Amino acid sequence: VSGATTGACNSPNCAASRLGQVGAAGWDGHREKVLVTGGAGYFGFRLGKELASEGMTVILLDVNKPPWDIPDGAIFFQLQSDIRNYSSLHKVCEGVDCIFHTASYGMSGPEQQLRKEQVESVNVGGTSNVINCKERGIPRLVYTSTINVVFAGKPIVDGDEASAPYVPSDLHIDHYSRTKAVAERMVLSANGSSVKGGTLQTCVLRPCGIYGPEERRHLHRMNVERRLFSFRFGDPAARMNWVHVDNLVLAHKLAAEALTKKKNCISSGQAYFINDGISVNLFEWLTPLFEKLGYSRPLINLPVPLVYSAILVENLHVILSPLIKVPLLFTRSELQVRNITVSHTFKIDKACRELGYRPKLYSLADSVEHYLTSRRSPAPPLHLNLSSTKHM
Repeated sequence: VSGATTGACNSPNCAASRLGQVGAAGWDGHREKVLVTGGAGYFGFRLGKELASEGMTVILLDVNKPPWDIPDGAIFFQLQSDIRNYSSLHKVCEGVDCIFHTASYGMSGPEQQLRKEQVESVNVGGTSNVINCKERGIPRLVYTSTINVVFAGKPIVDGDEASAPYVPSDLHIDHYSRTKAVAERMVLSANGSSVKGGTLQTCVLRPCGIYGPEERRHLHRMNVERRLFSFRFGDPAARMNWVHVDNLVLAHKLAAEALTKKKNCISSGQAYFINDGISVNLFEWLTPLFEKLGYSRPLINLPVPLVYSAILVENLHVILSPLIKVPLLFTRSELQVRNITVSHTFKIDKACRELGYRPKLYSLADSVEHYLTSRRSPAPPLHLNLSSTKHM
């Protein structure tokens, strides 16, 4: 089968049966078949699209359909399924050479963050299922983690993989970060385990906040055009990293290749911080967005304790939402507030040295232009939004 497949195939056997009929010589010298979990998400789809453009057979696995069109000529299969359904996942993994596990739950807003059982069942239980699919003889697994496995609100300047330890489980600010750390350790612990015909090689990438064309989560969440981001808070000199989606795609491709014998499995059992290679101040970095919308940069400073109090009110609102329907005034978690107020930057030297990662230089202005041309009509003025970040 070749060409675009625009419809979803809801049968695991359907997707699996069509694998590998067309493909390109991949990282290990043969035609590659790859599975991308979370393939309907912004990053997962972008990664799958790039891999398909190189001639690989790509399966996108997600509970949702991707909102983008599948490119012409791509060997692209989209399967609506849940990674918590092991039977379905196991069938889809037949003949797969590499899994890119990007799926997660609990990052977006208090409604998700407070559903701890679901957060854990997806991030931990789902990852366990992905690892157990090694029974299919899958030789490689690349896991998309987050910098939050080592960051919980305390300043980190130029942290690296050797100097930034895991946050103790009881000190994580939110359950999403806690479960991502558990899942990351599971993936790394699975490295070297026996599979049919060899061993499973795994590695982990820790990105920061993502931006790029067609990315709406962070730009929309900031809601600058609704005048919701009119305040500053915390250290005005705080710095952080961001990563362009295409740089993150590049890092995943390099990491997967570095798991092969051709590259001496150099990334096997390793974790890597991934960003654009520069640190920025959030409000300075957002200047192109403010300027394009014709607004001045935020000048009013709010005390951080006031912001935290607002978050408590928001969480109470979510708990009472089945009984009381009132619009949210605040839409960010305590960790996301600390992402803005506390410096946390990470070096990418290890990824550059071992993976050959060389991030390209991108401008937020380009993404803003795309956002402005594709956005819906402006929303009416609403409330204060404490957004800005983050992570996978």
